[in-house]
Amino acid sequence: MRLIGETAWRETAGRVERELRSILEGLDCPGLIRESMGYSLLAGGKRIRPVVMIQLCELLGGREKDVMPLACAIEMIHSYSLIHDDLPAMDNDVLRRGKPTNHVVYGEAQAILAGDGLSNLAYEVILHALPEDPAVRTGFLKAAAYLSRCAGVCGMGGGQCMDLLAEKEPASLETLTELERLKTGALLRASLVCAAFTAGREDLISSLETYGDAIGLLFQIQDDLLDAVGDEALLGKSIGKDALAGKTTFVSALGIEGAAQAARDYRDRAEEALGSLPDAARSYLKDLTADLLERDH
Repeated sequence: MRLIGETAWRETAGRVERELRSILEGLDCPGLIRESMGYSLLAGGKRIRPVVMIQLCELLGGREKDVMPLACAIEMIHSYSLIHDDLPAMDNDVLRRGKPTNHVVYGEAQAILAGDGLSNLAYEVILHALPEDPAVRTGFLKAAAYLSRCAGVCGMGGGQCMDLLAEKEPASLETLTELERLKTGALLRASLVCAAFTAGREDLISSLETYGDAIGLLFQIQDDLLDAVGDEALLGKSIGKDALAGKTTFVSALGIEGAAQAARDYRDRAEEALGSLPDAARSYLKDLTADLLERDH
């Protein structure tokens, strides 16, 4: 993945990393659960959701200090979802970000608790960081409510439910598109919308939702393509599992060339949604779209 504004991206990701580490270190809880939470939360990764949230918020006139708690929260929610997604009862994966998955290291019970812990900690962080400025607080609370919905059964959780049901019988392309719009796309969409709410730009929410839905599907199609033809060493996770499990993916539904074309189509839809955004934000998100389309891990 060619990171947009690579230096600024890495600097922002570094500040998120330091804040996440500080939050964990400040917890008064049993050492084992803090260790297992940190094992997954601090395992690296591209930090797409928090970095995009922070940088877009600033481009829309907001401040990093106001949106940082939401950025940390979305990364905690994302990490908890990966811990649970890897469990034997779910995707049963043993490799994540180039390391053994949480349940392989700590056992299933502790992995479940680590996921639960990160999910609850996300909202604790949000509630402890309510801005004092009434105007900023209003947008912050709207962002928090939006993130909660995207993480729950009307978003990521509902998409995971649909995904498990789809393992029992082949999913139609329509069903696959909807489940991935929720499972993968909901948190990506939340990173954009939370940025706008916190920056006080509610007028851009509809455009960012349309854009977010498109890049969420583009992101998942690229994941499916990489699972079929990617480099496991670069990806840091197992490949080929979907095909072995007979799981419906965009590649199985459309073929490699068809899936690649669908990704390009969603890129075009994403870019079309950006017309109402300020120039700097539009340029930033156009570059993000290109990066997501070109990524190799």
